[in-house]
Amino acid sequence: MLERFFHAWENRLASVTTDRVVRPFEWGVDWLPNKEDGRPPDQQVSEWVSEVMQDPTRFFDVPPTTNYQFSATDTSRSQYGEAGTLSFPTALPTPHAENNVVTARWFPATRHREHSRAVLILPQWNSKAHGHIGLSRLLAKLGISALRLSLPYHDDRMPPELTRADYIVSSNVVRTVQVCRQAVLDARRAIAWLADQGFERIGILGTSLGSCLALLTTTHEPLVKVQALNHVSPWFADVVWRGLSTRHVRQGLQNHIDLNTLREMWKPISPWSYLDRVKNVRTLLVYGRYDLTFPVDLSEHLVKEFSRRDIPHEVAILPCGHYTTERFPFKHLDGYVLTKFLYQNL
Repeated sequence: MLERFFHAWENRLASVTTDRVVRPFEWGVDWLPNKEDGRPPDQQVSEWVSEVMQDPTRFFDVPPTTNYQFSATDTSRSQYGEAGTLSFPTALPTPHAENNVVTARWFPATRHREHSRAVLILPQWNSKAHGHIGLSRLLAKLGISALRLSLPYHDDRMPPELTRADYIVSSNVVRTVQVCRQAVLDARRAIAWLADQGFERIGILGTSLGSCLALLTTTHEPLVKVQALNHVSPWFADVVWRGLSTRHVRQGLQNHIDLNTLREMWKPISPWSYLDRVKNVRTLLVYGRYDLTFPVDLSEHLVKEFSRRDIPHEVAILPCGHYTTERFPFKHLDGYVLTKFLYQNL
């Protein structure tokens, strides 16, 4: 009975969004570093993915930058209490100029004795600019500074032709990989800024798509000591193929590529590829018992794999779905679980 109730609620909440666009399937060879003419695009993409997986550390390597700019906020007039906005150039430029400047909102801890702890926050796909601001403020009040990053093609990084962040998850195979890679490189530069500010204990918190990107960041960024992953799956492709929120993306993919092939092509951005790299990181895995966007069996499979590989972790199962996590009282329960873990482990 509860399952039927929550599934119906999830479907109602998902149907509120009416601007989803079914975009045509593309291999995205124009996003390859070395596009070749004359060869089948699927062959080019497959070979590129194989090369990436031979050395993923190089794929996610990020050159340092000193070009950080911080704009302080008049805290007396700030609606949300943030101290300012950080901006810096992305390490992986795209064809859209707006997307090539990374922005992040800064919420320093209000307890001065806790200046050694900071968390980078990666919101969910299509999160609005105010998303995760309340969570950031709560962490700051608890003594953990929070830096809330805007993902590629979100917020001020969205070009005029978009109303949704379609270019980070889409039926364009290579572009999806490259833009998710861009998010990881952006996150690593944000973490480098935190380290430059003197923070010694740095964690990361990601929700939904941000959860996947957070794990990818952790597996390639040694400065991250703790990760809280809010809605989880071992494979990127399976969530897109089966999830409620990405049905329009699957419509663009199906009849052109099957799930097994897509899983191979998106291996560079799938958590499953890097689980052995998180054995020294404290991890929280959170999922909803009635989730239709991140199907529950996928979350359970990842949890079991953490146990099978003896990867240290904690698990929290929310009594709700994906969209309903944002509704009362589940958003407060989710916030409590996440902040408690970070407070105790960072």
